[in-house]
Amino acid sequence: MKTPALPSVDFREILRDFQNLNPQDPGAWPLAPRVSVLVGLFVLILAAGWWFVWADELDSLASKQQEELKLKDQFVAKKKQAVNLDLYVQQLDEIDRSFGALLKQLPNKSEVEALLVEINQAGMGRGLQFDLFKPGGEQVKDFYAELPINVRLTGTYHDFGAFAGDIGKLSRIVTLNNISIVADAKGKGGTLVMDAVTKTFRYLDTEELAAKKKAAQEAAKKGGRK
Repeated sequence: MKTPALPSVDFREILRDFQNLNPQDPGAWPLAPRVSVLVGLFVLILAAGWWFVWADELDSLASKQQEELKLKDQFVAKKKQAVNLDLYVQQLDEIDRSFGALLKQLPNKSEVEALLVEINQAGMGRGLQFDLFKPGGEQVKDFYAELPINVRLTGTYHDFGAFAGDIGKLSRIVTLNNISIVADAKGKGGTLVMDAVTKTFRYLDTEELAAKKKAAQEAAKKGGRK
């Protein structure tokens, strides 16, 4: 059985169809020119649609898809927070209690003087001699004030260690900073001199916090006027 032969294409005849076309009467054109013009118009319409409409729409679609992914991530994160809300509330309560307990370790104005007496007694109770006990100026922080005290004590190394331990056992927060220990040029039997900055802290009362907030607001207003 013979395979049917494919019809031959006469390119010369097709080329002649494109010659001597009357632009005023496209309906009388041969088939090949009319199909070519239709295909060209179709391609031109596609290109114009892509350039003027579809390109912007596709960019907008890509942007919306990215926004959708972000919203999904936010939803999942907030869903996890909602599921663990009770746990977060419990942790917040624990933080509040811990903060309250720490705050109680800070004396108020009326208790600072008694705390200074306790520090002095802690040193004297260990047989140390205070050559200097000079409170400095208060440094106000966010919700508390820091009171540095320059001290110079004379005694033995072990007495200094015991004094530091007693300071750590006080009911209020007291720290020893910038410690320097040297031999006592005037002493005998291993006597030493310790220079240090003892820092204690007190919390700001309601009036002080209000005054601090007001001062910050006034400073912000002055800064905004410049």
